Amino acid sequence: MAGQIVSVIMPDHWEDAVDTQWHKVWENSEILAVYKPALLPVSRTTRNLYNTLIQLVRRQTPFYDAHLLHRLDTETDGLILIAKDKASDRKWKKQLDQLIERKLYHAVVSGHPEWLTNEVECELSERVDSEIRSQVYVAGDQPTTLHKKLRWSKTAFRVLSREGNTSLIECELFTGRKHQIRAHLKSLGHPIIGDKIYAHEGYFYLKRLDTTLSERDYEVLQSTHHRLTAVELVIRPDPDSPSIRLRLNPI
Repeated sequence: MAGQIVSVIMPDHWEDAVDTQWHKVWENSEILAVYKPALLPVSRTTRNLYNTLIQLVRRQTPFYDAHLLHRLDTETDGLILIAKDKASDRKWKKQLDQLIERKLYHAVVSGHPEWLTNEVECELSERVDSEIRSQVYVAGDQPTTLHKKLRWSKTAFRVLSREGNTSLIECELFTGRKHQIRAHLKSLGHPIIGDKIYAHEGYFYLKRLDTTLSERDYEVLQSTHHRLTAVELVIRPDPDSPSIRLRLNPI
């Protein structure tokens, strides 16, 4: 019956502790723009079923049928768009490229790039011989049979500041491929601080599969999560009105 609530009790279920302090940044009648904290999964994972961004939004707002319009990696924090109901999800998923006009990220990376601006335009691909199944690689000019699912990608980078042994980089996405910014920065020789896959040759990702990372491990990584933030979205939900710029405070 409409309006009824079904509860499922899982007495032996255990979840990783996560930061559940998401908050609304903007909304209209169909869409929510919210801030997602780092380490909060956007949707169900093998570890987290209850405390995910979409489940928190459904429980804590009137929008019990909310749907993600796009995604962020679990460790990435920042702005993300959510459709308030299924009808809005169907409408905007079909025209997401028209809705989102610009995506900007900030990344804290290892080292000091010799360039102030740079652009990476290349094919990205997983590899059949990779120890880390989810890792993607810059395929280069001559992809081999080891590469699979080649996808063209483009990101523009700009150095904002340098401090100590790190730099703050602005990243503008022109395509939305899996791990795009992380793989591109790795290919430039400046992996993101805290990135367990693309920094330190994936050592800490592989180690975490077998055991819990130690405090010393996180000291080497310099962060408990990779330092990538979705800081700005420019959206146009009404083609007859000006675009809307949604912006977080800089890192």
